[in-house]
Amino acid sequence: MRVIFTKGPGTSYEIAVHRETGAELAPRNGPGGHPYLPHDLVHFLVEAEAGIKLGVYGRLAAGDNGLFWPVDPAERAKAMRRRKSKPVKPSPQAQADMARSEELAGMAVPVWEVRHGHARELPAYVAVGEIPAVVDRIVTRFDDYADRWHTLPVGGSLTLTW
Repeated sequence: MRVIFTKGPGTSYEIAVHRETGAELAPRNGPGGHPYLPHDLVHFLVEAEAGIKLGVYGRLAAGDNGLFWPVDPAERAKAMRRRKSKPVKPSPQAQADMARSEELAGMAVPVWEVRHGHARELPAYVAVGEIPAVVDRIVTRFDDYADRWHTLPVGGSLTLTW
């Protein structure tokens, strides 16, 4: 699966997913908010580095639509009917993986910001002595992409493979 992050003005961005399993998905706007580490890119890197199988990207690769809608209007209508009639509750493992993705992202971003001088100190919920080793590996992955993202012109993109 290829995931393309395209920079918009300010901290906005668009994310497109091209996959082999499931309906073709329409691009969507990301929540923005960070000039170096877009939210969805953070989760991609966290899930890839931590080996999270049923987070956002693992589920998309397996055919789940996640927060996306199919491009095809007929497929989109089917997906909307399914969501209304039988909301899909993620499995306990998927719920645990999503929670782990959020937990690691919530630690890794402030650690990266402090290490790169974008913040003075870690937030109170991140205890220095309790940062797992995987967070250091995630922060190293952030190092590979943060400056590249920040220096992209509007309309420029990064493509990652899941």
